[in-house]
Amino acid sequence: MTGTFIVIEGLEGAGKSSAVALVNDFLVKRFPQREIVNTREPGGTPLAEEIREIWKQPRQEPMAPITELLMVYACRAQLVETVIKPALERGAVVLGDRHNLSSVAYQGGGRHLSEQVEALSNITLGEFKPTLTLYLDIEPSIGLERARQRGALDRIELEQLSFFERARQCYLVAAENDSAIVTIDASQPIEAVQADIISALEQSL
Repeated sequence: MTGTFIVIEGLEGAGKSSAVALVNDFLVKRFPQREIVNTREPGGTPLAEEIREIWKQPRQEPMAPITELLMVYACRAQLVETVIKPALERGAVVLGDRHNLSSVAYQGGGRHLSEQVEALSNITLGEFKPTLTLYLDIEPSIGLERARQRGALDRIELEQLSFFERARQCYLVAAENDSAIVTIDASQPIEAVQADIISALEQSL
């Protein structure tokens, strides 16, 4: 594959949406002749978006952790096979709002399903991984307060603080052991966060 796959990761309230917009603008200016494809997970295709709606919304029937895990990997498999890989084969730059590292953190750490995450990752992705991941690190309590200020919380955002603390630890361990993951301190003023993101892009690309 000749394309480049960049992913933005982080807990709720870390500023992923702002980071995605910033990185997209950077890519458009840096690579004016290349196709830029934006994706999000879970979702990113008509089928995956339908699953996302079920996956995200609070409901009376509790969702079993393994059900949550299987649904997110169904979305991911569909997105990777029908959108991301074809785009990379065309030489595009793919910018993803979340990817497999989210499942390592949220379902692996948060739901205590690390073995199942590894197994499903091997089945659906194999050796496929992003060229670069920017992980926006933030204290969970700060991120959740930011999320509350945005409005109504979704099913995941309603989880206990301990869930997000476990997820953050998984993010930090993964970043420490993978040179393709760059950690950005998302608790800084936004100007400093943006400067660190641009610096990481300049160095990596």
